[in-house]
Amino acid sequence: MSDQPVFVLGEELQALELAGFETEAEFQELLARHPRVLDFGSLADGRPLRLVLVAREMGVSASAESGAAYWLDHLFVDADGVPTLVEVKRATDTRIRREVVGQMLDYAANAARYWPAALLQRSFEETCGKDGRPLEEEYGELLGGGSAGSAGSAGSAEEFWLGVEERLATGRMRLLFVADRIPLELRAIVEFLNRQLRQTDVYAVELTQYRGGGDLRVLVPRIYGEVATAAKSPSAPRATQRTTRAEMDAAIQARPDAEVRRVATALLDHAAANGRLEGGTAKYRSMSVYYPVSGRQVPVWTLSLQDGPVRDDLSFAFGSITHHLGRERAAAFAASLPAVPGLAERLQALPAKAYNAWPSVALSALAAEPGALEGVRSAIHGLIDGREGSG
Repeated sequence: MSDQPVFVLGEELQALELAGFETEAEFQELLARHPRVLDFGSLADGRPLRLVLVAREMGVSASAESGAAYWLDHLFVDADGVPTLVEVKRATDTRIRREVVGQMLDYAANAARYWPAALLQRSFEETCGKDGRPLEEEYGELLGGGSAGSAGSAGSAEEFWLGVEERLATGRMRLLFVADRIPLELRAIVEFLNRQLRQTDVYAVELTQYRGGGDLRVLVPRIYGEVATAAKSPSAPRATQRTTRAEMDAAIQARPDAEVRRVATALLDHAAANGRLEGGTAKYRSMSVYYPVSGRQVPVWTLSLQDGPVRDDLSFAFGSITHHLGRERAAAFAASLPAVPGLAERLQALPAKAYNAWPSVALSALAAEPGALEGVRSAIHGLIDGREGSG
C-alpha cells in the first residue's frame, strides 16, 4: 500500500496525509459510531447492506454455566438477521497476523452455542439506550422500516432475534478482521477460510485514515476476501430443521433408564399442557418451552438429549427470564427450584453472574432426587402465577 497522500480538490488543492489511529479504543469507537464504513455487499433481496450495532465488548461464554470468558470487539447484525462479528487491531499489534484468527474462530464457535435470542435482544436494546439511539428507529431499520409500533412490536422483535440465534447455530455469519493495514499473511488466511467455510463469510477490512487541516478526516476501506466468497460453490439456502415432539419421544424411549424416560416425558407433557414447545435447531435433539408469564411468552427451560456420549440435560434460561421479568423475579424463581445436587451449586452462583446464566441439571440427577420433578413443576407454576417462592 502506498503512503502517498490523497488530495481533496475544492477552491484549493489540499493534501491529506496518511495517519494511523492513536489507540485501538479510538479505532473501535469509530466503528461503533460509523458502521457504514463496513457496509459492503447487499441483503438477500438486493437492498444495500446496513449493519446495526448490537454491542461493543460482547461477552462470549465458554460453557453454559460460566460467565463471559472472552470479549468480542463488536457485534453487528443486518436486516436479514445475519450476525457480523468484528475484531479490530492496529497494524502495530503483532497479533494481527495469526493470533487474531484463532481468537475470532474461538468467538464464533462459542457464540454459536451460548448466545441465545434473549441475550442478543437485551444486549442490543441496552446498547441503544447507552448510545441514545431511539429503539423504534433501530428496529425500523432491522424489521423493514416504519415505526416500532408497526414493525418493531415485541413479537416481531423476538422473532427477529430468534432468527439471529438460528443463523448463529447453523454457522451463517460474517467474520470481519478490521485493521489500518492488513498483512499478506492475514489476507491469505481469510481467502483460505472463505474457500473452506460454506455458511460463514470471512473478510479482512483495511481501513486507512488520512488527515488534513482542521478536523478533516478521510477513511478509505479496502475489502479482502470477496473474490473467495464469490467463488464458493453455489448452494441453496439450508432450511432450518427443528426437532419435533415425535423425534424427542423417540429419543427418550431409546434411553435405558426408566426414571429418566419418565421425567423427560413428564416435563414435555407439562410444557405442552401449560406453555408452548419449540424444537431446537442443533444437531442433537432439543426442545424449549415458553410459558405465559405477565402477558408475554417467556422461555423458561430447554431439554437436550445428546448421543455419543449420552448426555441428557434440563437447562433453565435465567438470561431470558431476567430479560423479560427482571432480576428480582429471576431470583425468586431460582429460590423456588428444588435443591438437586449439581443444580443447587449452579443456582447459588447466579447472583454473582447477575442471573445472566443457563444452569443445567442432568436428568439422571433429577430422576434420582425424590420429589424433584414435582418441585420443578411447582416452581414453574409459581412463576406463571407470579408467586415464586410462596411454596
